[in-house]
Amino acid sequence: MRVGLLDRERTVAPMEYARWLIPSAALAVHLSIGQVYAFSVFKKPLVAHFDTTLTPIGWIFSIAILMLGLSAAFLGTWVERSGPRKAMFVAACCWGSGFMVSALGVSTDQLWLVYLGYGVIGGIGLGIGYISPVSTLIKWFPDRPGMATGLAIMGFGGGALIAAPLSNKLLDTFGDQPADAIAPWIACHAGRGEPSSLSRLYGGSVDGFARV
Repeated sequence: MRVGLLDRERTVAPMEYARWLIPSAALAVHLSIGQVYAFSVFKKPLVAHFDTTLTPIGWIFSIAILMLGLSAAFLGTWVERSGPRKAMFVAACCWGSGFMVSALGVSTDQLWLVYLGYGVIGGIGLGIGYISPVSTLIKWFPDRPGMATGLAIMGFGGGALIAAPLSNKLLDTFGDQPADAIAPWIACHAGRGEPSSLSRLYGGSVDGFARV
């Protein structure tokens, strides 16, 4: 049977592979999806754009976090079975396409599309992208599972440190008024997504300690 580029069988590392490359990749992935914690930066512009209150806008973040938990719980077995390369590819596709659907919703004044894009589709990408690096790190560092988990989660929490000032800069760049810059800002973040080069680094991951 032919093995595809994203299949788990293609993610077995050589014996001499340096395992300390993996934490940096996991950290970078979590820094990318950690943008969700900077959502408050564009709450007010969205309120102004949709001419609504904070409550409907706050539901965008709530749905995203709900879908993060649900997808992490129900897709965890699939992540383990499929391997990190395929899981991170799917996570990047969901996260990026969620931003694109949200940009469409903003440009057409359809708030439900933002719920669907950032909340549902993007939230699924968050869940898969959250558990895959953690799972991979624990396999590479069975002797230091606490450190491995902490490194990844540090990136997820620290993503807002990068995303918040970057978001403000993009809002200032793409429009005279923040509300006018929301759609291009979201589209720009869709292109940012999760660094594709990391999938190649994760491509050297191993699903067990025997090859570390």
